[in-house]
Amino acid sequence: MAWGLTTPFIRRAARAHSPPAHPVLNSPTLHPLKKRIFTIFFNVLDLLRSPSYAIPLLINLTGSVWFFLLIGKAELSLTVPITNSMAFLFTILGEWWIEKKGINRGTSAAPYEV
Repeated sequence: MAWGLTTPFIRRAARAHSPPAHPVLNSPTLHPLKKRIFTIFFNVLDLLRSPSYAIPLLINLTGSVWFFLLIGKAELSLTVPITNSMAFLFTILGEWWIEKKGINRGTSAAPYEV
């Protein structure tokens, strides 16, 4: 449940994220590779400082820890498909609840028509 239900919250926070300006990125002497690395670093840091992103991420990671702790006590051939199915179900429910998305007959799994 922690994996699937938090996914829409994380996605929404990441889409709504608008990073603040960082003066070091505007330096004309900064090498393009360093600028790219600093940009990625600051984007990740800014996202983790945002509670709307960090709290669902923490819950999601907690679900991962519980999964690995409990997986040793169950049969893998049943645990993994059931867990993946439940994560998918809760992702669908979370997207329906948060983003008002739905699945209908016109929904395609493929990104393009063949």
